[in-house]
Amino acid sequence: MSARDSQRARVYESETLLRTMIDRADAADAGRSVEIGGSTVTLPIERRFASIDSVQTYVDAVLARGDVRRRYSRASRRCRVRARAGQGAAHYEHDAAVIAVPLHVAGRAWAMRELVVLHEIAHHLEDRDPETTPHAAHGPEFTARFLDLLDRVVGPEAAFVLRCIFGRNDVRVG
Repeated sequence: MSARDSQRARVYESETLLRTMIDRADAADAGRSVEIGGSTVTLPIERRFASIDSVQTYVDAVLARGDVRRRYSRASRRCRVRARAGQGAAHYEHDAAVIAVPLHVAGRAWAMRELVVLHEIAHHLEDRDPETTPHAAHGPEFTARFLDLLDRVVGPEAAFVLRCIFGRNDVRVG
């Protein structure tokens, strides 16, 4: 039982653009600065993960942060990480509190990166039960939670850039 997830594609498109910007900054000799929203911003360095164990360590550390625990009651609930078979996207299993991450697609571990894992942690931190309370999985509450996590964990620059991209893509933030 869920509401129509009408902005899901726009959320994914926005996150893909942010990841692409960070990837290009990683590869460029010119520096990490970008102009967006009338500001020049230095893009942060994004963590990458080599194994499911390293993703699990990261998830545990994020959920153990005092600021995250104070803000989100579900941060105290353990969230396991497992490998996901196939080439699909990472996803979150609410009932089991599990993040499933594909390891390698075409020789690249595209999902083994901080922004993808934080997206799934943002699903984990949702207080309501999606089975009993209709809502859009990528609705305004989710985007606000994800931006808050980006700000706290990766840095305000990443959150600012994604907020600007959300604005350009008509993604609602609540």
